[in-house]
Amino acid sequence: MKKKLLPFDPSELLDSDEAIAAYLTQVLADGDTDELLRAIGYVAKARGMAHIAEETGLGRESLYKALRPGSNPRFDTILKVCQAIGIQFTAHPAAHA
Repeated sequence: MKKKLLPFDPSELLDSDEAIAAYLTQVLADGDTDELLRAIGYVAKARGMAHIAEETGLGRESLYKALRPGSNPRFDTILKVCQAIGIQFTAHPAAHA
């Protein structure tokens, strides 16, 4: 018997500031740039891509392109999107091994 897998969309689970912060913190800890772009895209989708586009002054299509894995968005684009989705980056000293 074949089982059909349904597509998984993490944006459906990102329904609170705490869930979003925990998700992005874990992705940042993993250190995968493509996964970070994908994660920011999921958060933007959860917050409403049209709203994020309006807040950043970027078109929806431009946002989708900038946040897909393999893209190379400008840092100011990422900062604008993070500000629009309500995420603030902070720096902490790295733990030494």
